[in-house]
Amino acid sequence: MLECVINVSEGRHLDTVDRIARSAGRELLDVHTDPDHNRSVITVAGEAAARAVATGTVLVLDLRHHAGAHPRIGVLDVVPFIPLFEATMADAVEARNRMAEWLADTFELPCFLYGPERSLPDVRRGAFTTLAPDTGPAEPHPTAGACAVGARPPLVAYNVWLTDPDLELARSLARSLRSRSVRALGLAVGAEVQVSMNLVDPLITGPLDVVDTIAAHASVARCELVGLVPEAVLDTVPQARWTELDLSADRTIEARVRAAGLPLV
Repeated sequence: MLECVINVSEGRHLDTVDRIARSAGRELLDVHTDPDHNRSVITVAGEAAARAVATGTVLVLDLRHHAGAHPRIGVLDVVPFIPLFEATMADAVEARNRMAEWLADTFELPCFLYGPERSLPDVRRGAFTTLAPDTGPAEPHPTAGACAVGARPPLVAYNVWLTDPDLELARSLARSLRSRSVRALGLAVGAEVQVSMNLVDPLITGPLDVVDTIAAHASVARCELVGLVPEAVLDTVPQARWTELDLSADRTIEARVRAAGLPLV
């Protein structure tokens, strides 16, 4: 099975997000929406569901009217394929390439590939400057912008909100956390600040690790899991701390696949 964790640039019009997400049908696993980031993370199983969500996103959303705390290059901002169970990274790369070609052919949407060749931060830094699109036109789509289409292992998207709304403190903490297994930004989100992270190797550095590291230097207001977490990562955290860390057994990838009646293959 291939999981696809689609990041779309809309988090304030919940009816619009719901319509886009429901186009995935029974392959819809999770929706996480953030109005301050003005972003939603829609997790689906399989390429067909990913294309359905992509279609609704490109046809409905308009980047010209978008504002939010999170960096973005398009309305269909990030479309990574993740191998689960018996699927391989080669399967994910093939799905990525098919998706990028399909988006370019169907919507004339420029796509930048990431994965084995380069990272998502590389794409964000270089899109339309040092990097040309891998598929599609050389210029951004007038309403949809561009898309980063990737292949990657499972990661954990995770936010830690600080009690003190000190942006420089959040940025300093983010810098100190960055490593081969953690990507981190300090962001102002409304009147609050957060350390926003992708735990790219969560069995090496997981939610418990980053929260305890931050708490040693700042007061933590709350934690936020964005999307789903692999069961293996949840198993590294004492159950007594799940609520504090915004974790639960029903928010694992495996639990949602089972609940959808999909095979664990």
